[in-house]
Amino acid sequence: MPAGRAARTCALLALCLLGGGAQDFGPTRFICTSVPVDTDMCAASVAAGGAEELRSNVLQLRETVLQQKETILSQKETIRELTTKLGRCESQSTLDTGAGEARAGGGRKQPGSGKNTMGDLSRTPAAETLSQLGQTLQSLKTRLENLEQYSRLNSSSQTNSLKDLLQSKIDDLERQVLSRVNTLEEGKGGPRNDTEERVRIESALTSLHQRISELEKGQKDNRPGDKFQLTFPLRTNYMYAKVKKSLPEMYAFTVCMWLKSSAAPGVGTPFSYAVPGQANELVLIEWGNNPMEILINDKVAKLPFVINDGKWHHICITWTTRDGVWEAYQDGTQGGSGENLAPYHPIKPQGVLVLGQEQDTLGGGFDATQAFVGELAHFNIWDRKLTPGEVYNLATCSSKALSGNVIAWAESHIEIYGGATKWTFEACRQIN
Repeated sequence: MPAGRAARTCALLALCLLGGGAQDFGPTRFICTSVPVDTDMCAASVAAGGAEELRSNVLQLRETVLQQKETILSQKETIRELTTKLGRCESQSTLDTGAGEARAGGGRKQPGSGKNTMGDLSRTPAAETLSQLGQTLQSLKTRLENLEQYSRLNSSSQTNSLKDLLQSKIDDLERQVLSRVNTLEEGKGGPRNDTEERVRIESALTSLHQRISELEKGQKDNRPGDKFQLTFPLRTNYMYAKVKKSLPEMYAFTVCMWLKSSAAPGVGTPFSYAVPGQANELVLIEWGNNPMEILINDKVAKLPFVINDGKWHHICITWTTRDGVWEAYQDGTQGGSGENLAPYHPIKPQGVLVLGQEQDTLGGGFDATQAFVGELAHFNIWDRKLTPGEVYNLATCSSKALSGNVIAWAESHIEIYGGATKWTFEACRQIN
């Protein structure tokens, strides 16, 4: 740029910036910048000022965003505190409602009030203690009822007197628990009273449990090894029985058992057999509102059984690997049949046979919603297809009835877990 034109450019820029020299800026220093010849110098200076203003606005917006972020974090903390307080209030409300129901029910445990395997709300120590005492009382009462049935068949003055004494103790304990519920609802009692009363009740329960166990031992010693039944009173994922013996490889089978249940919807899983790599090698299950099904190597056949009426029923399923032909019997009568159920697939050996639970993994992975609820007895397995006459003999408790040649029903073959119990089998006694 020629020197003269540069001087004129600097002069024009100075005039634009000073606006006619209306303000006194003191000593002034001019900075000259090369710009294209055709550019409007005053407009360029104004644009420069607009960029500066824009930068200032961006800084202000950034400051506003930071302030709003701090406000949001503060509000989140407040919401978290309020949510925690609301949860505590709901938990306390739930406990109060539960205590009221316990009093209305006479301290007796309601159906379905077993362990919640999906997680519980937090409970106060006193409420938790009362819940445990209620469960213990219900268990003892169930055992006493079974002993009472046994005593009716084996009339003994000593057994009857013990039964009356135990019943009296249970009634006293129920009154104490009910009284404690009322005290909690009225807000009375302190930690010291809670501890003393809990120790006293637990001591009485321990003594009661020991007496009932003695009677049960005498009952067990006096009965044959196959005259027993398993009881699964609650739908849990921890109550089951395991057959000590595994199955061999089988190209045909018959599985029979006695069942008694009033559970709904679905009685659950009377038995499941899992092998490495296949949890559903052989399963009998009635889940939800679906009909009872037999699974072999994950292949399914629907069965015509209707058994959840609270009465004893005898069921049998036969199957052969050739064409996958199966038959289903209820109470000695064939009610259904089919084919193409896992054809040419032999039942694999070296697995785990569980009563009362469905296995998702070998020997475990139980789901409470699929658990069997009710009573089960005379579970037998043969490695062949039984004839209709042989099935009828089993269902009518005939003296000609056969025991399973693969799995035979015997106390020495069964291990029980999680509170499942053994009692004297009663179905055949009712038939005969």
